[in-house]
Amino acid sequence: MSKEIQKALKATGLDVLSCMQCGICTGSCPSGWNTGFNTRRIIRDAAKNRVTVLSDDNLWLCTTCYTCQERCPRGIPITDTILNLRRLAVREGLILPEHRKVAEMVMERGHAVPLDEETKKKREELGLEPIPETVQKCPEALEELKILLKICKFDELIAER
Repeated sequence: MSKEIQKALKATGLDVLSCMQCGICTGSCPSGWNTGFNTRRIIRDAAKNRVTVLSDDNLWLCTTCYTCQERCPRGIPITDTILNLRRLAVREGLILPEHRKVAEMVMERGHAVPLDEETKKKREELGLEPIPETVQKCPEALEELKILLKICKFDELIAER
C-alpha cells in the first residue's frame, strides 16, 4: 500500500523533501477553521508513507478550494495530492458512507442532489424551467449515463466491500 501512496504523491509532483512544514496550508484552510482538518498533517502522513492517511476521515474534509495550493511558498500541489489520495482510498474501498450515498444517488438519478417538488416550485416562481437541462429532464440521457457509469465500473468502485 505504501508504494501506492508514493505513486499518488509522485503523480502530483509532490517532492517529499520540498515541504518545509511551515503550516501556511493549514492556517489558510477555510475547512480547517471549522473542523479538525489539518492539511499539513495529511501531507506529512502521506509523505511518511503512513497508510492510515487513506482511512483518515479528515482526508474528505478538504473542499478543494485550492487556497492552500495557491499560498504554498514551495508551490506544492497540495489539493491535487489530496485528490489523488482520495482516489487511492476509494480504489481501496475506503469511502465515507456519506460519499458512497452521493455516488449511489448519481448512479440512480443522475445527480447527487435530485430536485424535489419544493425546489421545482421555487424555480418556476423565479421564472425558470422547473427542471434544468440535465438528465433529470431527459430519461433517455439518464439511462445513457447509467450505462456509461457501469462501463467505467463506477458501480463496482462505490460498492461496499
